[in-house]
This record gives sequence, structure tokens and C-alpha cells, in this order.
Amino acid sequence: MEAIKVCIVDDNSQLRSTLQEIISMSEDYRCVGTMATAEQAIREIPGINPDVVLMDINLGTVESGIDCVRVLKPQMPATNFMMCTVYEEDEKIFEALRAGASGYILKKTTPSILLHAIRELYEGGAPMSSQIARKVVAAFSQQNAQRENDQEISKLTNREKEILEWLSKGLTYKEIAANLFLSPETIRKHVYHIYEKLHVTNRVEAVNKFFGR
Repeated sequence: MEAIKVCIVDDNSQLRSTLQEIISMSEDYRCVGTMATAEQAIREIPGINPDVVLMDINLGTVESGIDCVRVLKPQMPATNFMMCTVYEEDEKIFEALRAGASGYILKKTTPSILLHAIRELYEGGAPMSSQIARKVVAAFSQQNAQRENDQEISKLTNREKEILEWLSKGLTYKEIAANLFLSPETIRKHVYHIYEKLHVTNRVEAVNKFFGR
């Protein structure tokens, strides 16, 4: 079996050496280059053409590891980039994935899990530390919920939206009716349809859903 060629980009020399040792001492893996800066990585990695790049996010310069991936991935579509970092922030995770990274693991990952993640990435997977995976799943769930919410709100008529605006101000059906020159019974029917369309059972739920609270 041909060894998986790995490049390491990290500004921490000690960690860089540790990762290099882990990879070099492992069968079926080969460290083909180490870089300390974004500039060096962007300049050298295309000529090395590794299978996998372990990329730190914070490289101690203006250009980050995410910037590196954003520049290199279009040039090297067959190379897999895995962020190897201490960052767990949602913003960093999704910025890295949008830039072209296919994996995202934390630096506290054990050597065996790191090697398994490299192989998984090489074989077409998208390895992520469990903490990161949970954040990704939670974010997609939130997006789906928001999409469903938007679809429900789009079913409301302009009159129903107008009534929701008045409901949010705490007005009674009678007061809303007076403002809109309608009967309280008509307002009550509109509110019934609002609850039905938004799948809610009371004024507070309806208002919160409409305003995305």
C-alpha cells in the first residue's frame, strides 16, 4: 500500500516536530513537508502535492490557515485539507469548511485518532472531533428549523401579518378591530388562521415565531 503523503503547517515548532514524528514513525504514512507560515505554505505545498495537509488556523501572522486553504484548494482540488487547531468557535469551523477544508480536529486529539482521521480524509471521509461534529449538527438543525419557520411565515397574508404586529403590542381583539375598522369576530377568525399556519396555540408563541425570537 502506498504511503499517505502528509504536509504539516503550524507556527509552533514543538508541535510541528511532534506531528512530524507521529506521522514519520507510523506505517503507511509519510511526512513530505513542514511549514511554519502561511506564505511558506502557499509557496511550497503546490510543488510537493501532498495527499493531506494538516493546517493550523492561527499561524501568528495576518494570513491564517483558513486563508491558506482558500488560496490552495482551488489549485489542488485532489489534496485534502484538515484543520488541526485549538479553536472550537462556530465561526472558525464554518469559515474553514467554506474555504475548502474537509476535516476539522482539535490539537488535543490522540495520535491514534489523528492517524485514523488522516486515513479517513484520504479515503474520502470528512473526519471531525466529536465536539466539532456536534456543533456542525446543531448548526444545521438550527438552519433547518429557521427554514421551516420562514416557510410557515410566508403562508401568512398581509392582513394576518398586520394583525400579528398589533398583537405584539399587546392590543386586544377589540382594540385591533377598531384600528383596522373590522369586527372583533373577524379579528378572531384571522388569529385562528394565524395559529393554524404557524402551528402555535397562543398569542405569545405566534408573536415569538413571527419575530424569530
